[in-house]
Amino acid sequence: MNPPAGEARATPPAGEARTTPRTDPAPNRGGRGRVTTAYLLTCAAIGVAGGVMLWGAGWVSTVLFATVPFVSVAIAGLWLLPATVALRLLERPFAGILVGVISGLVVFPFLGAAVWWAFFAELAFLVGLYRFWHTWQYYAGALFVGAIYPVLAAESFNLWAMQPWALITFFALTIASCVAGVAVGILVADRLRKAGVAKLARRRGLASRGLGRGAGPAGQH
Repeated sequence: MNPPAGEARATPPAGEARTTPRTDPAPNRGGRGRVTTAYLLTCAAIGVAGGVMLWGAGWVSTVLFATVPFVSVAIAGLWLLPATVALRLLERPFAGILVGVISGLVVFPFLGAAVWWAFFAELAFLVGLYRFWHTWQYYAGALFVGAIYPVLAAESFNLWAMQPWALITFFALTIASCVAGVAVGILVADRLRKAGVAKLARRRGLASRGLGRGAGPAGQH
């Protein structure tokens, strides 16, 4: 019996292929959450490891300051190391400061110092609004903080009472320590990146638009 006019046929005629309505999989809405989690966990791991290192550096610096204050700045660059590793490895805004806070919580008596040094590790990228991640920016931050730290701590070190040769040596030692700390941080971060650490936590959005590129392995997203 033929169906009434205008009524859809229940079954296709012989030879006509049956079609099944296409159902697209639900979009994956968990990517951002996973990246955020990976980012926070990576910063936490770097921060804790850095805090353990800074715990020893802080007390050694305290002892040296009480006995031979001139030499205590020789390890000043260690305070830049955790934030440098985070920034080089992740290339994400405020990664250095976040790691500085976490390191400071681990080495709580030196919380202020950890955050203060982390800020200067990040400063060169902050000034550029995080659009570029060149290697020279890490060293620019090291040179800057290495030059101003003695001035800011001049009263503690009785800096202006030093002989000219001692004053020059003091500045040179501080700057060299900061540059060395950044160099070690870059080396550690590049080794971690080469080993495939923190792939999900790295910044990719700006790189896909030609922005936010680094100058070495960190810039090859």
